[in-house]
Amino acid sequence: MAIANLTMERFAATVRQQGTVFIDFWAGWCAPCRAFAPIFEAAAERHPDVTWCKVDTETEQTIASALNVSSIPTLMIFRDGLLLFNQPGMLPAEALDELVKRVQQLDMRALGAAAATSASGR
Repeated sequence: MAIANLTMERFAATVRQQGTVFIDFWAGWCAPCRAFAPIFEAAAERHPDVTWCKVDTETEQTIASALNVSSIPTLMIFRDGLLLFNQPGMLPAEALDELVKRVQQLDMRALGAAAATSASGR
């Protein structure tokens, strides 16, 4: 499974697409990021039904800034355009697998309705 390197031009379309998108925010100088990379890559191989992406925070500072990424690595998960998970730090392989399972089991209609209700202030 190929991991896409997201740029500003492709970011919005990628996170708004139907399905699950895992994004690893990283930088080449970051030792924890380099340690997390093979864990993230292995998870991408185990879960080909998920879109796996990376954002280099050095070259794509606009994306990192817009999403308030202040620590790396940071993992974000989007599904059907909704941000469901945003957490800095490394995760073990088992935790990534559990997140895939939990995100894919979510009732997105109910979440979408709740988000719409919350946004309208009701």
